[in-house]
Formats: sequence, C-alpha cells, structure tokens
Amino acid sequence: MASQSQGIQQLLQAEKRAAEKVADARKRKARRLKQATRRQVQGMQSSQQRNRERVLAQLLGMVCDVRPQVHPNYRIAA
Repeated sequence: MASQSQGIQQLLQAEKRAAEKVADARKRKARRLKQATRRQVQGMQSSQQRNRERVLAQLLGMVCDVRPQVHPNYRIAA
C-alpha cells in the first residue's frame, strides 16, 4: 500500500512539473509573439514614414513646378 501511495505522489509531482513546463512554454511563446508583432509594427511605421516623405516630396514638386500656358480654347477677343 505504501508503494502505491508513493507511486501516486510521484505521478502527481510529474504532472505538476509537466504543467509548469507547459505554462513556461506558453509564456515564452507569448513573449516571442509580442516581440514579433512589435517588430512588424515598427517595420510598417518606418515604411509608412518613408512613403509619406516620398509622396510629400512628389506633391511639393508638382505644386511648385507650375508652368503657365494659354489654354488651347482661349480666343483673343478683338
């Protein structure tokens, strides 16, 4: 009977250790996922900033590069 009780105790301890390992693995996975998400968000933000600067430069170039021309349908009134 004592060996049975001892065997049950060992099983309970093994189960407890396994549960702790699973919990630690879940924590590590959550941490890695959070880091990957953070890196991805930072990458998107830097990409957005580069694109924004490029678009602003293009818009400013268009606005500042005005070439006055007479419209083809313009008729000089005499």
